[in-house]
Amino acid sequence: MLHPISRTSRASLLVAPVLLLALAAYRLPDETSSTAPKPARIRVHGNTTAAGTLRNGELTLRIEAKVGQWHPNGEDKPGAPIQAFGEIGKSLQIPGPMIRVPAGTRVTMSIRNSLSDSALIVHGLHDRPFTEVDSIEIRPGETREVRFRLDAPGTYYYWATSMHRPLNFRTKLDSQLSGAIIVDGPGESASRDRVLVIGHWGDTVGGAPLREGGRDLLVINGRSWPATERFKYLQGDTIRWRIINASSDIHPMHLHGFYFNVERRGDSRVDTALAESRRPLVYTEFMRRGTTMSMSWVPYRAGNWLFHCHIPSHFDYRKPLGIIVREQNRGPDHIAHGNHALEGMTGLIMGVHVMPDPKKREAANGTARQAERQLRLLVRPNPGGKSDSPGYAYTLVENASDAPIDGTMRAGPAIIVQRNQPTAITIVNRLTEPTAVHWHGMELESYFDGVAGFSGAGRQITPAIAPGDSFVARFTPPRAGTFMYHSHVSEPRQLRGGLGGALIVVDSLQRFDPTVDFPMVLTTPKDSVDRADAKTLLNGRLDPAPIPLRVGGVYRFRFINITTDRPGSRLELRRDTTIAEWKIVAKDGVDRAPQQRQLSRAVLPISIGEAYDIEIAPTDRGRLAIQFVANNGRTLVDVPLEVSP
Repeated sequence: MLHPISRTSRASLLVAPVLLLALAAYRLPDETSSTAPKPARIRVHGNTTAAGTLRNGELTLRIEAKVGQWHPNGEDKPGAPIQAFGEIGKSLQIPGPMIRVPAGTRVTMSIRNSLSDSALIVHGLHDRPFTEVDSIEIRPGETREVRFRLDAPGTYYYWATSMHRPLNFRTKLDSQLSGAIIVDGPGESASRDRVLVIGHWGDTVGGAPLREGGRDLLVINGRSWPATERFKYLQGDTIRWRIINASSDIHPMHLHGFYFNVERRGDSRVDTALAESRRPLVYTEFMRRGTTMSMSWVPYRAGNWLFHCHIPSHFDYRKPLGIIVREQNRGPDHIAHGNHALEGMTGLIMGVHVMPDPKKREAANGTARQAERQLRLLVRPNPGGKSDSPGYAYTLVENASDAPIDGTMRAGPAIIVQRNQPTAITIVNRLTEPTAVHWHGMELESYFDGVAGFSGAGRQITPAIAPGDSFVARFTPPRAGTFMYHSHVSEPRQLRGGLGGALIVVDSLQRFDPTVDFPMVLTTPKDSVDRADAKTLLNGRLDPAPIPLRVGGVYRFRFINITTDRPGSRLELRRDTTIAEWKIVAKDGVDRAPQQRQLSRAVLPISIGEAYDIEIAPTDRGRLAIQFVANNGRTLVDVPLEVSP
């Protein structure tokens, strides 16, 4: 990931030297010396034009790799040298030149290594369907030719390294040597979709936790928010995106305000179309390193929306050139800016502007407003916090002005609302810093989505909630399921302080039974600094109390991951050292079909921003345990289940 320099001590640095200093240890001396010519400017592009020449079923393409000047935050912003691909005789590009052809195309491709002293290892230039590994080593100054066929439709990519690293460790000067390979099947064309390539430069490798600050620069199609391309669509359009994670890290990709269908999954070698009946309908999809995804969605409400990675360190706090500082306990002064979305966010974010369809708008204006259920959500300091690790508290009250705070809690209360019932939640900010609330996964109007400085449309843009001020969020939940709410301002600081909780939508408030239905919110402690040995909180506690169950009972556990630093972890149900069984009944608030609700081995990856509903039906008395386990096998939290006859 790309995490920058420390905040307070270096806030006065000039913009231009920041990335240059960050890259200084890794750039090539003869290409950055005072006597060397300035590298050519790299063209950042949106994968809308295919490279090469296509004639009679054969694509001919000539590319080279060399160092150019990259401007990830805009052409008028400072840049820095980095390695990139480009067509011979044309500009270097990030991402690299896109190969896009109909299925059945033969490809003849030459690659020149114009790097001065680094051999280049190129991957991905091979047949599809995949037959065998086809990596190519090209010495400095050498040109190699390769031939392959592209018969299998799908989303693929090629990538290279000059440091002889695997993809998950490629974070330095060679980190942007990637390009899309799109093979169109019958009826498919470039006019029906957009291709998004995720890239990453950073001090970290393989997502390794840091005890000290590091730097990350994360981009989509060569740009870091707010310089990423803004998509414009008409209300009711069908939107199709191909996402390529050519970066060294994992990314749970979250869409605000809508669900999306995952139609295909793959990697650089294979791409599998999912049967229509088995396509996940989700609001967050976890993408591992090197994977691809084809998705579609329909924006049936106008306004401004975000699509972004939900790891806070991948989009929080904009520094010059989009670099992110990996510091978790910064003071509140860094969020005292005019526009949170444009000045306080960066990295892996795409903005979408949905234009209203006049007919749909007229129909909406003609709908009568029903009586609303009124709630108040107080945002207050939580006793026991410190200046470098503050504590916050959400308190939910209905038709009341105040309520006591339990200083031991570090998670918000579960908000239970009813499907199809209009709900108005007044958020009252009693902190000394701004805040905002995002209703994660909820289908609602853009203005109430909670991204300060961006949500809404036209002149009606959602403000940050200033200290002492309030904001009313309105929505009518169209479906029952498991969702979440959390701060969308200074996420690492405020989420760790306790500003996150479960949002549960039920068919009937009267029939909701808290003795068999358990919201389970996973969050990060306020004093955790991305340490490998750091624990995780369950419903705000490090040591959750045992949950009593009975043999023959059926229990629903609604697990929500809104940690700041556990995107690659998993849930397990154990009886002693043995993995038990459970049923996964819903994902992201969408129930699984009855035929998919089968008993299965109780191991389930759950990334940041995802929610899973799990059904447990004990058949024997004794002790079970639900464990949240890190990718290194260490238990982060243990939830004891005491089963009685």
